[in-house]
Amino acid sequence: MNNSDVLARMLERAGVRWVFGIPSGPVLPLIESLRQTSVRFILTASETSAGFMAATVGYLSGVPGVCVATVGPGATNLATGVGCGWLDRCPLIAITCNVGSSWLKRRVQMGIDHHALFKPLSKASFPLRDGDVGKTLATALGLATNEPPGPVHLDLPEDIAAADAVMYDDRPRDPAPLADLSAHLSAVAAEALRKARRPLLVTGLTFTRANGSHKLLKFIERQKLPFVTTLHAKGFLPESHSHWAGVIGRARRTDVKKFTDKADLVVAVGYDPIEMNYEEWVGSTPVIHVSTEAAEDGDRLTLLWNHPCDLDRAIAALSDLPPSAHDWSAEEFESHRRALERALRPTVGGFAAQQLFDIVRAKLPRNGILAYDVGAHTHQIATQWRTDEPRTALATNGWSSMGYGMPAAYAAKLVDSERPVVCIVGDGGFQMTVGELALARRLNSAVPVIVLNDGWLGLMKVKQERKQYPLSGVYLGTPADPPAHYFGVPCRAAKGAEEFHNALDWALTLNGPSVIEAFIDPESYSATVFD
Repeated sequence: MNNSDVLARMLERAGVRWVFGIPSGPVLPLIESLRQTSVRFILTASETSAGFMAATVGYLSGVPGVCVATVGPGATNLATGVGCGWLDRCPLIAITCNVGSSWLKRRVQMGIDHHALFKPLSKASFPLRDGDVGKTLATALGLATNEPPGPVHLDLPEDIAAADAVMYDDRPRDPAPLADLSAHLSAVAAEALRKARRPLLVTGLTFTRANGSHKLLKFIERQKLPFVTTLHAKGFLPESHSHWAGVIGRARRTDVKKFTDKADLVVAVGYDPIEMNYEEWVGSTPVIHVSTEAAEDGDRLTLLWNHPCDLDRAIAALSDLPPSAHDWSAEEFESHRRALERALRPTVGGFAAQQLFDIVRAKLPRNGILAYDVGAHTHQIATQWRTDEPRTALATNGWSSMGYGMPAAYAAKLVDSERPVVCIVGDGGFQMTVGELALARRLNSAVPVIVLNDGWLGLMKVKQERKQYPLSGVYLGTPADPPAHYFGVPCRAAKGAEEFHNALDWALTLNGPSVIEAFIDPESYSATVFD
């Protein structure tokens, strides 16, 4: 075996099913080694999409997603997708295939310092050298999945890839256990709950890696607390629950904040401030921060508890606390939710994005996955879309890069081919990733892509309006009727609710990819996104 063979076989044994990327001379030895295993090399239209797909696979499966790129511009393109894994906490292995070892310190065509590039985007960046390829990959796989998960970068020179392999060790390394601080937490939380009149619970990104959602729900119901979530935590507690009070920091944020501002204690379980810093919404309200990582302290923060701990044991301890009396009422929860639902659906002249989202929600099964891109619609969907199922609303929040939606949707369909997947993107994001429709056609990926076509970069348009700036640099052009197909993928237009109903029915019955261009009113978001 050569070193590329070692990498391919170790990835296979680790449970990796796909490697995403684009070939080049230095990448070819690895592709050839993968061909001789069960791991499929998936050709993407851009290395950025390869990174997004690897991040999504890691998030959905828990097995590190793997992406590969060539030297220089391939690596810089890949970095954007890898950044998603870094700030959205997805286990990922990013491999850059480099020039030969003798050229690494020379100024050569396409050559850059890959380690300097990936250092701020990864948990570690390792050079692969003859004699330690297997050991280094074993270390990287363990590090990528250890709490908190994230990307690990490996740099593979072309001559090292082709060199004969030596003995290697791929035994799994168990991560160091997190501290069990349940007793201390129980004492602090019980005292804080006893004193509080309006305690509030919030969950976030770290909660998506916990196993105790049923126990946390028991805590909520025993204490009769309202709860809110971040975008990433949608569905990990049921949004149909009578104690659900919204998603912080997204559409109709002022309505949600008006409710959370009533709280005199915030119990934050699995909250990662990368999504929204505490200072942006809790003010001086005391916080019990229960997570695998301590929160960064701030001048105005009052952190009653802030110790890294075993999250599942901590949730179990909270669920066993005796109930404490407070001033919340079920009528208050219900009144807030009714008002929020009304505010999310203002009347506009044309076909509104809000109408479209309700149609998709009605037609997509409970376990169906919605992957959505970054833009004004991200804010609207985060608050309006309802799900009681974990990992069924895929978006990027920590990284928040346009171009995420389509690669994420196709990756989700690979992970679970039997589950319905729908993708929603803005017209700006679609322009960035339309080439991935060729990937969808090759994979015969039965994912409808819904393009919200209003002719604007909608989020930036609303921001300019709010700042009372003249509109500039945000107009994409007058929406035109779509072609019959993109790269052989069939496309239909929808200019109203009935047309969209019919188009979505058509797309969901196809045994392959499709595009629906929905012509929506550009004013759909003006009254919801930042209010």
